[in-house]
Parts: sequence; structure tokens; C-alpha cells
Amino acid sequence: MTTRTKAYDLPCYVGGQAVSSDNELSVYNPYNGELVGTVPMLGREHVELTITSAIKTPSSLTRYERYEILNRTRDLIGDNADELANLIRMEAGLCMRETRYEVGRARDVLQFAAMEALRDDGQTFSCDVSPQGKDRKIFTLREPLQLAVAITPFNHPLNQVAHKVAPAIAAGTPMILKPSEKTPLTAIRFAELLFEAGLPGNMLHVVMGSVEDFVQPLYQDERVELVSFTGSAAIGKQIAKNAGYKKLCLELGGNSPLIILDDADLDLAVTLAAEGCYRNSGQRCTSVKRLLVHERILEEFTERFVERTREYTCGDPASDDTRVGTVIDEAAAELLQRRVSDAVAMGATVLTGGTREGALMPPTVVKDLPRNAEMVVEESFGPLAPIMSVTDLDDAISLANATAYGLSSGIVTSNMDAALKAVKGIRTGTVNVNQVPGYRVECSPFGGVKDSGLGIKEGVIEAIKFLTNVKTFSLPW
Repeated sequence: MTTRTKAYDLPCYVGGQAVSSDNELSVYNPYNGELVGTVPMLGREHVELTITSAIKTPSSLTRYERYEILNRTRDLIGDNADELANLIRMEAGLCMRETRYEVGRARDVLQFAAMEALRDDGQTFSCDVSPQGKDRKIFTLREPLQLAVAITPFNHPLNQVAHKVAPAIAAGTPMILKPSEKTPLTAIRFAELLFEAGLPGNMLHVVMGSVEDFVQPLYQDERVELVSFTGSAAIGKQIAKNAGYKKLCLELGGNSPLIILDDADLDLAVTLAAEGCYRNSGQRCTSVKRLLVHERILEEFTERFVERTREYTCGDPASDDTRVGTVIDEAAAELLQRRVSDAVAMGATVLTGGTREGALMPPTVVKDLPRNAEMVVEESFGPLAPIMSVTDLDDAISLANATAYGLSSGIVTSNMDAALKAVKGIRTGTVNVNQVPGYRVECSPFGGVKDSGLGIKEGVIEAIKFLTNVKTFSLPW
């Protein structure tokens, strides 16, 4: 395991070579303000170098070689798990419970991508199935794209990067990765482990730069055939407007409801609500953002949920006793606190939490919110738990659908008919029954509708499909 005793001063990587710049980005720990590391910011003069380095030598890696690289990287992540978990903590302010979990999830992504690298999903079609057919067979194969650009968010500095990069390697598609300026160091360390595992430098380029001078000219270039972006709806729509004629995979924001009906197992409901609201400091696009509770159990659920919430200690992310670390920065905490105050001004009541200390925003339970409060209409990216009363399942489904987002949702009930009605009626990419909205495995399809995305799915298997083109050819038979 690599041991660091000073700040991470990491380069960008273009064509497998370290690239520096006079312009540097400094990354600070959101909990204590200490310098975590620096990364060079590339400029417009580096755009052409990056693209030509990516496309000048098409990959010749066999499926088995891609499989081996991904598996070796998985092992290297295991060997460096403590370093990576602590680096995520320092960059993002997440507690160790979350950062260790994220390292494990990233290893799963690599494992599934390695498995898929060996899978040939080509098809054959006999042409004599039609009166107009001939004595031929049609075959399909998948070919990698010339070049993909991936832009990743701050909230999962390792796992979101793995979800972009690992499928690209499995597909054989070169990728230029631009991680979040708030958490770039983990992405660069991940790239270094990939190179150590044998990944050729032309297959992955990790870069940082301003939107105007570097990122936008990069993804607008006609040689880029795909842009994969995870982040806010506003930026995703801007990319869609500016990217030009190319494939787009946009995984945007969410406002996930958890519906709790009056026949729900309340122990299960309280557990799912707490884990759904507070994991990762509430900074997941699939986090529970609205608790829609049947009016008949509202009082009992609320009392038990507040009691459970107080078990989620908020504090120093380095302490193993901490269950909720910081949000990404003080500005994010200020926004959350303002939304709580605005809801109170509209008649809501704070039952616990509600006041921040720097970037620490404790788990906060709010009841009696108006349905038009900003906290529940917009995506509130933090550990807020607004409880809203519903009269029945129809009311809950209507309220669940009453936002611009449509990523994930969940329902807690013992009635299968109610569960199926929710699955059919909630307009989201995922509906989980008796589970948090964000439940998935790393190979399953994932993505949203409405302002949560264009319906293109992520997850290892779907991502590999999107990172390739299907070619058909026919032969006499």
C-alpha cells in the first residue's frame, strides 16, 4: 500500500504521460480546511494534444487482455483500499463507513466489467426466414467507438469514475475523463492503478481544466463520438445543447420519494428511511429526498424515525464513530440550511438538526412542509428528511410524480397489489419495493427520465453497449 505523508501533488495524464501546467487547482478538506493536494489545470492549448493522443493508435487489446487489466486493477484497489478510502474522506468529507463502502463498490464494478469483457453478444440471423430471403446469414459484432469523454461528479469520487472507465476498457473504447474539480485526486490515483495494471496510456486520459477553455472545446470536438455526464440537470442540459451530433448519456439529478403505506413494517420503514436519507451525507442522486407517509401511521412513524435519526452521529469524518460526515463544502451546507429556514417560514417544524457548523450539516427531520416548499420541489443534496403526509396510495403516487425529476423511488408495503400499482404508476427509472430507492447492483441498468436523464441507462452492461456500435455483415450460407 502506498503511504502519503504530504499533500497529493498529482499530474494529469495524457497518452500515459504526466502533464503539468503553471495553473494549478488546490483541493481542500471540507471538514478542516487543510490542503489535500493539487492538480494542474490544462488550457485550450492542451485540447488538441489530448484528442490526438487518444485516437492516434487504436487499441489492439484482446478481450482477455482487457479482462486481465480490469481484474488486476481490482486487486490493486484492494491492496490500496485504506489509502483510497482516506483520500475520498479528505477530498469529499465523507465518513469512513461510506468511503470504505465506496471502495468495495468500485471493486464490484471492475469485476463485472472484467466478466463482460469476455462476453461476445454477437447474433446470427438466417435469411431464409422470409420468402424474400436468400441463402445467407447475417452476423452482428460490436466495435468500440473512436473516442468518448466522461465527466464525473464529486459525490462518488471513485465509484462514479469506475462506472465510466471500466465499461470503456471492457468495450475497447478510448476515454478522456474529466473528474469533478472538487474531488479530482481519487480519480487520478485510480488511473495510476489502471496504468500499473497494464492499461495502455492511449486508452485513458485524465484531465482537468476550465469549462470555457478546456472542457467545452473538448466535448464539442467532432472526433468525440460520445459524452457521458453525471451531475446536475442544468449542466446536463447545457451539454446536450452544445455537444453537437454525438451520443449522449446524461445521468442527472433526482428527488427520490420513499412511500410508506399504513400496512408497512414500521421497523423496516424506519431503517430504510434513515439509510436512504443519510448515507453518503445525503449526497446521492438516489438518496431519499421525500418521505411520503400514510396519515394513519404518520405520528408513530415520525416519533420512531426521529429517535433513529439521533443515532446518526455527525462529526469528524475520520472517526469510526461518525455516521454522517460533511457535505461537499460550506456553500452546500448554507444552501441546505436556507431551505430548512424557508420551509419553517412556510409553516414547517424542525424536529431535530437544522443548523450547520461549517460544512457539517447534521441529519435533519422536518415535518408539516407545504408541498411547494423548495426543499421538496428541488433536489436538496444533503442529509435532510422531509416528512409529508399522504391520504392514500393514489395521493402518494401523485405527489411522487410532482417534481421535474424521475430517477428512483421506493415503496414500503406488505400489499403486492399496492406495490405493483406503484411500480406502474411512479414515473421514474427505478421503483424498489421494500428497499431504498437507490438499491441496485453495479451491473444492473440504471438511469432516469424527465430531468433525471434522457433514458439512456448506465450500469456496466448497458454502458458497454452504449460505448460500442453494432455492425452487421452477411455471408453466403
